[in-house]
Amino acid sequence: MGLLFGTAGTPISSKGNDSLSGIMRIHELGLGCMELEFVRGVKMGERTAQKVGEKAKQLDIQLSVHAPYYINLNAYGETLIKSRERILNSARIGDICGAKSVVIHAGFCKGKREAVYEKMKKELIAIVEQLKNEGAVIVLRIETMGRYSQFGTFEEVLDITEGEGVLPCIDFSHLHALTGKFNSRDEFAFVLTRVEDKLGRKGLDDMHIHVSGIEYSDKGEKRHLVFDESDFKYTELAQAFCDFDIKGMVISESPNLEIDALKLKKEYEMSKK
Repeated sequence: MGLLFGTAGTPISSKGNDSLSGIMRIHELGLGCMELEFVRGVKMGERTAQKVGEKAKQLDIQLSVHAPYYINLNAYGETLIKSRERILNSARIGDICGAKSVVIHAGFCKGKREAVYEKMKKELIAIVEQLKNEGAVIVLRIETMGRYSQFGTFEEVLDITEGEGVLPCIDFSHLHALTGKFNSRDEFAFVLTRVEDKLGRKGLDDMHIHVSGIEYSDKGEKRHLVFDESDFKYTELAQAFCDFDIKGMVISESPNLEIDALKLKKEYEMSKK
């Protein structure tokens, strides 16, 4: 399907705030994908999900979903039960929509990171198995995060793919915010090389990427910015995409959503010439 560019949720310029309006606006803008934002909860019913899936298929728009923020798989009791259910519900509705992936903020790193990793892996394997038994065809994507207090360093997100049905969501802005690095063509190339080392060429042919401008401190991410108000070198990121001929979905999380999605798409197309 090539490399598609889109927005995290309904574009700002859509006539309505609903997902159907968003998909139609994505098509009008010449973009190719959209992430359905369930970050405040899964509020879409099955009937609406079917309509969303039909419209996306009709207009050839690829979809993904973002699970709620309130998830912590490194927890116990009611918090863990609710976290599992939020992921499962996101995946179930996403599957009805025809979404390829559900993006997850897996939780917090309270305790030794090695022990947290093992618990995260165990929980994710169990969720994948349950979805498989239900017949849902959707991949769990663990996102690279912008703070060390969260599970989701680059290496953690790569390593967790040893669980079947789990792949990375590479947020290049979070990688930059976490270290102040990962902001040049060579550094972006390093990230993509590591993906290929871990997952093979098929990993580069099925990328899921988040990107935006970013404000950060020595503690990591502070907030998302538009490209032109940040130091993030999106033009060099577009060049790295071309260098590795990656495929998949690139989701803009900038405050201006479609403006930066179109800006990155234009840079990518210019780099390919």
